Amino acid sequence: MEKLVPDGPEQVVYEGKIFEVVKQLFKAGDKEVMFEIARRSPGTRLIVVKDDKLLLVKEFRTELDDYDYRLPGGKVFNTLEQYREFLSKGEDVMSYAEKAAIAEGKEEAGIAIKKLTHFKTAVAGATVKWDLFYFVVEEFEELSEQSLEVGEVIHPEWVSIDEIKKLIIDGKMKEDRTIGVLSKYLIVNEFW
Repeated sequence: MEKLVPDGPEQVVYEGKIFEVVKQLFKAGDKEVMFEIARRSPGTRLIVVKDDKLLLVKEFRTELDDYDYRLPGGKVFNTLEQYREFLSKGEDVMSYAEKAAIAEGKEEAGIAIKKLTHFKTAVAGATVKWDLFYFVVEEFEELSEQSLEVGEVIHPEWVSIDEIKKLIIDGKMKEDRTIGVLSKYLIVNEFW
């Protein structure tokens, strides 16, 4: 069996503010397949540890109509237009993700990041292109306040490992990709 390779340009069939749906013809040998994906700007998440506690944010999420405990983070590109422009250049996304992670640390978590390391990239799936870049913050300074965007309700909290386990079990930490990556981080670093 031959692998699929692109055969022609992408075609945007739907465009919203954050998401777009793209279809593209692919070939595997003499067979053709129309492939469709939903795509949005990648995001960042920060793993910040101090005194055996992790920095989480308690954030009101309109899609949940509830609070969710999360790792601090946000979008790499603020608009679909910026993301498309980046894609057209064919550049490496990692430097953009690092800059966005540093900005999100200040905005959401109230920390000035001095050093971070990429830990893992979580991929949503074959038909949804929405990668999340997870960074371990190695050096930071706590700031006196956050720089939240209009409408954001976010409260940073230092949480123990046992409290994090309880948040996950009780369903108060709802971003499943983050739960998986965070669990891996905690196991690898012998917190669990």
